[in-house]
Amino acid sequence: MNKQQGFAIWMTGIPASGKSSITRELVKKLRELGTGVVVLESDEMRAILTPKANYDSEERDRFYRTLALIGEMITRNGISVVFDATANKRHYRDHARSRINKFIEAYVRCSLEVCVKRDPKGIYHRAAAGETTTVPGIQSPYEPPLNAEITLNGQDPPDRGADTILAVLKKLNYI
Repeated sequence: MNKQQGFAIWMTGIPASGKSSITRELVKKLRELGTGVVVLESDEMRAILTPKANYDSEERDRFYRTLALIGEMITRNGISVVFDATANKRHYRDHARSRINKFIEAYVRCSLEVCVKRDPKGIYHRAAAGETTTVPGIQSPYEPPLNAEITLNGQDPPDRGADTILAVLKKLNYI
């Protein structure tokens, strides 16, 4: 493997599970270690790639294929990537794994009840009101990883999750 190649971490879990909070802590710690890292956050990327998102199956397939390609191109150039994206179907994440040599899947496990209480973006509220019909874990299935390299508790403090990921990165000699 090319030591100059960046690594990729796909943060997955149902909405509001803690992916973004852990990602923020992880990126801060990686940058403190001098590791170049880019976050591909799904909402930010959707605003560019699918500005009028309808979240149907075809659109999601295209969006996650494109996200994986972008991540692959970045890692090939020596910069690491954190995908902060639910990617509710396993094959989305598996596709990225097949394209990126240094790939880690981090599953942020958190109960639906806790996620609904958090609901920072109001998506569960909109789903309950019938304003949306595609929320993973409620109206669309969420397929948890079968063999994630890391499983994190979404109720733990975000810095604990970041430290767990850093330990795995060190063990794999990625940092």
